[in-house]
Amino acid sequence: MGAMQVTIIGLGLIGGSIGLALRETKWQGLEIVGYAHHPQTAALALKLGAVNRTELSLKRAAANANFVIISTPVLNIRQILSEMATYLPPDCIVTDTASTKLQVMKWAEELLPPTVSFIGGHPMAGKETSGIEAAEADLFQGCTYCLIPAAKASPKAIKTVVEMVEKLGAAPLFIDAQEHDNLVAAVSHLPALLSAALVSATTKNTRWQRMSKLAASGYRDVTRLASGNAKINTHICLTNQEAILHWMDEFIKELERLRQLIADGNEELEEVLAQASEARRKWLEK
Repeated sequence: MGAMQVTIIGLGLIGGSIGLALRETKWQGLEIVGYAHHPQTAALALKLGAVNRTELSLKRAAANANFVIISTPVLNIRQILSEMATYLPPDCIVTDTASTKLQVMKWAEELLPPTVSFIGGHPMAGKETSGIEAAEADLFQGCTYCLIPAAKASPKAIKTVVEMVEKLGAAPLFIDAQEHDNLVAAVSHLPALLSAALVSATTKNTRWQRMSKLAASGYRDVTRLASGNAKINTHICLTNQEAILHWMDEFIKELERLRQLIADGNEELEEVLAQASEARRKWLEK
């Protein structure tokens, strides 16, 4: 493939970081066109160098694109796919970066014409800060980037998306949409909810003002994800309810087990905590 137009729809942390990274690589001699719901966001993305130019309408942004990357909150994706379906060029490649995949794959199958190749995507990278101001070119270095090709996606399109992922510095991982949503619910979605729950439980306490003076690195580390984008996290929960509820139940069981050991004054607690420490050490060494 020669020079091509890549259109990024949604210019927050992930979309902006993809733009910055691809512009640094000068991959395929591409031109990056940006579109954001808020014109001021698009203007800032242009100023920061995440895109070559911006368009104020979704139609103009996508009508001549060879490759479209949708990087918006997941519940917005259905409407975007629906709007774009009538004017995407033949052989266009479309991907997304949403944290849930099963619903997105269904929308793509339902709404996109057979001439368009859709490859669902999810980079396992991010920060608790959001917005184009937080974007950085090396955000994806060394991260796993999940890919879920639609049944109708062409081998050439899949190869192009893999090449893009590698240009970002990430490692592509092909995975089934349902497996993705179940596993990510455990290691990404659940931690964000636990973080928010801890903040809520402590800051609503009448002694929080006093307590906050004692909150240090441990509290900061565990509550970091509570600073995430509330809209994005809500969309994630509403498109992955079953898997998230399953892992919340599993966590509650573990918490109840610890509670019982503490209530009983059972010294087996030390062994349980040691096992968790060892399991985490092994994960970190991988």
